[in-house]
Amino acid sequence: MMRPQFSSDPRELLGKCALVTGGTKGAGAAIARKLAAAGASVIVSARTMPTEAMATEVILADLSTAAGVETLVTRLSQQGGSVDILVHNLGGSSAPGGGFSVLTDAHWQEAFGLNLLPAVRLDRALVPTMAARRRGVVLHISSIQRRLPLPDATTAYAAAKAALTTYSKALSKEMGPQGVRVLSVAPGWIYTSAADAMVQEIAARRDIRPEAARQTILDALGGIPIGRPAWPEEVAELVGFLVSDRAASLHGTEYIIDGGTIATI
Repeated sequence: MMRPQFSSDPRELLGKCALVTGGTKGAGAAIARKLAAAGASVIVSARTMPTEAMATEVILADLSTAAGVETLVTRLSQQGGSVDILVHNLGGSSAPGGGFSVLTDAHWQEAFGLNLLPAVRLDRALVPTMAARRRGVVLHISSIQRRLPLPDATTAYAAAKAALTTYSKALSKEMGPQGVRVLSVAPGWIYTSAADAMVQEIAARRDIRPEAARQTILDALGGIPIGRPAWPEEVAELVGFLVSDRAASLHGTEYIIDGGTIATI
């Protein structure tokens, strides 16, 4: 698969401060690079320091806990800066396969603690300042699994992402009249380094070529009409547009980027 390349106007987000959670890997890192290339001052949060140097500032915090969110908010306040763009990219699932019956309370709590509550807590801390200035953009990264859950292993993850989308819509109704735009993006399969590692593992385990291993995943998803997953940079392009002034009238809506995986309107 050919990785796409995009250009950016380095003045589009000049003077804006952006915070991207989970911004050191995959789509989060691509989003952080995109916003920085568009002129924003970008801060990313992560649980561990990335192995590769980043052009953006990294604040270490475990946002799956209330204490971690407080750590991040404290660091931001110490720097005296206010956030103009808040991208909630943090999320994921480590639940075992086997369907709903193997999911314990701990699995459910972990899913909501990683995919919903960090956004709720951070918004509660940072959005009031946006409202006081009557400007700002909040963007939640959801998932098409909120509509197409994979019951073998991601029931709790899908439910948490559905809750995130619903929460995002409710927040948009409250904050729109106060000058803050709120949106969500629902990606399908994104070809991150973790996705590639999964493809390579399947290929090695089944003694097949990586192309065939990718096809097994496509088949499990019910097919992707364009024939491939999205690249992180493509998700970042959508996010970069949505948080810019070019999208000033877009609010309270979820945008799907899945190559046509969801077959219905």
